[in-house]
Amino acid sequence: MPPFTLTEALETTKIHSVSGNMDKETSLMTQRPFRSPHHTISDVALVGGGNYPQPGEISLAHNGVLFLDELPEFKRTVLEVMRQPLEDRTITISRAKFSVEYPASFMLVASMNPCPCGYYNHPTKDCVCGPGVVQKYLNKISGPLLDRIDIHLEVVPVPFKKLAELESSEKSEAVRERVIKARKIQEDRFADSKGIYANAQMTSKLIRKYAVLDEESNELIKNAMDRLGLSARAYDRILKVSRTIADLEGEQDVQSHHLSEAIHYRSLDRENWGG
Repeated sequence: MPPFTLTEALETTKIHSVSGNMDKETSLMTQRPFRSPHHTISDVALVGGGNYPQPGEISLAHNGVLFLDELPEFKRTVLEVMRQPLEDRTITISRAKFSVEYPASFMLVASMNPCPCGYYNHPTKDCVCGPGVVQKYLNKISGPLLDRIDIHLEVVPVPFKKLAELESSEKSEAVRERVIKARKIQEDRFADSKGIYANAQMTSKLIRKYAVLDEESNELIKNAMDRLGLSARAYDRILKVSRTIADLEGEQDVQSHHLSEAIHYRSLDRENWGG
């Protein structure tokens, strides 16, 4: 992720200061927060609350990352309370005498096994889960919540040959430089839009303005909508992701291969999942 701006650093520092998480020696946070709560977390601990409402994990992850490992193991009620903050990027906690609004603009990253035994769709091992078990497992995560996650990526097992290779991959520093350049493009694009500085925050009106599709791309996404049964929210998120892919490549317009890649990142919408 790109470095903190001064405004982001101040916002994040205030939240962590209110919750009592700041060290005495630290006056300003300089690194983006990374929060990874256990799956036994309660609703209140996640969204915030108490007699004197304190920020929850989603607010402590503001301007950073909230990582949920083993997503289906979280209580259904805990996952569902994230739907509104993911959409509005704020959380309002109401009590009898007053209400408090905390910011909650975080990047949600979650991981899960494909099924209880872990071998569904495995290239070499057979899944031993009974009929309907995989679907029941996936149903622990509601469709509306999945709709709000931009990218669903299936990570296939890495063979030993690849693990043993000495060939070095692209360094994180190089990736970060690309991200910083793409974020600068987005900041310039939304300079006149108050409170918006990244593609993920685009409204429907801005999506139609900055993610204009040609005839080939329109036909591509129409076929994907029909085949995968995508919702209107998923449609908007595919356009946002394709706009970001174009920014990472330094392209001014969204092209069909950007859109195709964004559609590919909707693994859990595919017909072969949980059949």
